[in-house]
Amino acid sequence: MSHLAKPATAGPPSSSSTEVTDEPQVIPVVSRKTPVLFSILTLALAAAVLLGGESGDTTFRLASRDDFFELPEITVPSQGTAWVVVVLLALGSAEAWRRYLARRSTPLWIAAAFAFVAMVGFLSWAAAGGSIPVVGLLAGSLALAVPLVFGALGGVLGERAGVVNIAIDGQLLAGAFAAAFVGSLADSVWAGLLGAMAAGVLVALVLGIFAISYYVDQVIVGVVLNVLVIGLTSFMFSQVLAPKAAELNSPPRFEAWVIPVLGDIPLIGPIFFRQTPLVYLLYIAVGVVTWSLYRTKWGLRVRAVGEHPKAADTVGINVNRTRYRTILIAGAIAGAGGAFYTMVSVSGFNREMTGGAGYIALAAVIFGKWDPIKATLAALLFGFASNLQGVLSVIGSPVPSQFMLMLPYVVTIVAVAGLVGRSRAPAAVGLPYRKA
Repeated sequence: MSHLAKPATAGPPSSSSTEVTDEPQVIPVVSRKTPVLFSILTLALAAAVLLGGESGDTTFRLASRDDFFELPEITVPSQGTAWVVVVLLALGSAEAWRRYLARRSTPLWIAAAFAFVAMVGFLSWAAAGGSIPVVGLLAGSLALAVPLVFGALGGVLGERAGVVNIAIDGQLLAGAFAAAFVGSLADSVWAGLLGAMAAGVLVALVLGIFAISYYVDQVIVGVVLNVLVIGLTSFMFSQVLAPKAAELNSPPRFEAWVIPVLGDIPLIGPIFFRQTPLVYLLYIAVGVVTWSLYRTKWGLRVRAVGEHPKAADTVGINVNRTRYRTILIAGAIAGAGGAFYTMVSVSGFNREMTGGAGYIALAAVIFGKWDPIKATLAALLFGFASNLQGVLSVIGSPVPSQFMLMLPYVVTIVAVAGLVGRSRAPAAVGLPYRKA
């Protein structure tokens, strides 16, 4: 039987065999928003340089008085620098498109570098023949962002707990009114600040009563509260504050505090450590809110009731009580931001003086993906856009003043629509909880 074939022995699989695995396949989903936005900004700067602008040099002043030592001024040719920046932006756009086609997302550091280079090119072109006070531009941006950051922190807390806080603008305006009124009566900035926080809590309490206890649509309640606060503060201003402005609408103002040693560091010191106490309070608020939200049992409960209130209820968390406490804290924080208008920006209250800043703060919440740090950075971006239009107007930039006035709102739209990418709000935000 030797002629019978031997049975085949098992051998290594051939290269043509298909290998089957139980491992899940992950297919990355990459948004086109980043490369599209990069391309639009590149083309916009190229068109601006090509169609307009003046020849000459642009000077960036980096030093201020009382520094340990003065940083030298940087002078660059306006048109040449702008065209070099256009080329760099085109390379950045090409890299973003390459990563998109390769199903890879654009890292945050590339986006940050792109934004920095684009701003340098824009300022070089816009300030041709003049000088940019970098310290004043950045320090003023931080100051203008104060109410936006306070409002954004309040918005993050409220929405993390599941309550849409459209009423941020009303809390800022009520805080501004109370700060002026209480600060004038007590002749104290700290009393005015406490009054502003109390006013923010009052607006938040009304929001909670209707949205949490009576299940009214939270967006509608927030919009109505904003309109109500505008009407009440305008009425009180004309009937109470204006007739007795010297006694009731002349609050003291926060003076700048210079932190020893830190305030003398070139560039950094004048921006961060020569500010009013309200800015230093802002530093503390950002740190405390971030730590509390992610590192404490209270923060875990807040995030739980915002994501899955029914599951939180089953483990013994009182959902509505947690939401009430959170929005009251959020209201106090937002109200503190309102004190900026009447005790830092100007000394006194005026009608609708917030100018819709609460809606910009709400955009910062979305832009920051409901994270305190990212929302703070977004608010700083909007503050920079607001201050930039003032600086360029002073130096006589060829950029139309109408465009500069709308720049903060353009940045808001671009940021929310283009830079957020894929983001997800807390799952239960806007949904009232009815205990079974």
